[in-house]
Amino acid sequence: MQPRRSHLAFAAALVLALPLAACGEQQAAKPADTAPPPPKVTVAKPVQKLVSDYDEYVGRFVAYDFVEVRARVSGYLERIHFTDGQLVKQGDALFTIDRRPFEASLDQAKAALEQAKANLAYAEADLKRGANLVPGTSITQQTLDQRTQAKRVAEASVMAQEAAVRQAELDLAFTELKAPVSGRIGDRRVSVGNLVTGGTTGNTTLLATVATVDPIRFEFTMDEASYLRNLAAVSGQAAAGADRGMSLPVKLKLIDEDGFKHEGRIDFVDNVIDRSTGTIRGRAEFKNPDGKLTPGMFGRIQITTSKPETALLVPDAAIATEQVRKFVYAVSDDGVASPKYVTLGPVVDGLRVIASGLDAHDTIVVNGLMRIRPGIKVEPEHATAASESKDTIVGTN
Repeated sequence: MQPRRSHLAFAAALVLALPLAACGEQQAAKPADTAPPPPKVTVAKPVQKLVSDYDEYVGRFVAYDFVEVRARVSGYLERIHFTDGQLVKQGDALFTIDRRPFEASLDQAKAALEQAKANLAYAEADLKRGANLVPGTSITQQTLDQRTQAKRVAEASVMAQEAAVRQAELDLAFTELKAPVSGRIGDRRVSVGNLVTGGTTGNTTLLATVATVDPIRFEFTMDEASYLRNLAAVSGQAAAGADRGMSLPVKLKLIDEDGFKHEGRIDFVDNVIDRSTGTIRGRAEFKNPDGKLTPGMFGRIQITTSKPETALLVPDAAIATEQVRKFVYAVSDDGVASPKYVTLGPVVDGLRVIASGLDAHDTIVVNGLMRIRPGIKVEPEHATAASESKDTIVGTN
């Protein structure tokens, strides 16, 4: 029985050895592992541009002049000389009030003036006759004084009637309402045939409104810190004493525009800071030849607060974060990627300003940061810079 057990043990060992031998042969036949190829990344030089710091504020457009057209005399509206919403020039006829009652009043005033002049002529002649007589004989001193008084009363009456004629002429002229300023008129508030209440009281009838178009103003508010920063930006200018140096260039964009296309200038800064909000009101003026800028419209204004300086800009995608520090990968001539810690500035035209930590001659990784780690060798592919010009760009604080 023992020889049989020995044969069985030998067979089992042989069965176990065959797979192990086959596995060893496969491992011996398999070639040695090769190193992975360097990761491909996109690299580029930083963009160099002239950059200025700026502040941005939201505000509204207001008309340079906004006038409510109201009648100075009462009467029935006879004619309307404009189309709602059209552009009018200063002096253009807008409304006509029925002139006939005022023409009659003017004729009456002229007639009363002629009567007063006739009375004055009689009083002057009567006084002259009395003055030629010997006082105390044919005429008494009392009578002479009465004639003198009558002449003065007649002179005053003439003056009063002359004033009445001028007032009647004014009232007649006020029946023709003309555009006080050039601009765009709104819609008519009263139709022909309605009674218009005129005068200088608060219950006069509003007929229409006229808003100037070109130029137009833009009102905004800035906080106290921004106000002081703007003053510091122009502290050396000669005009600082007159207007506190707020003659800064500004640009503006509307809500449907991508860039700041409209250029203007600040023409007013308020004389007090609002205690409740800690802000001060500012105003800028813009040309508006096509009339696109409309009073009441929102916009965003950009105020330059520093002189243009050359800065380096990179895409935000090229910036990585290590806890609280920011860095970019710079690729050396032999293809090794190394981190360079940088200080970030504002975003300008989609690129990030690098305040410090980067050199203009550095080649940085702009795409493929997730494929690399510090000290690894990469296969760089150079990208074409979007812009290498020296144009001025403005950045934000």
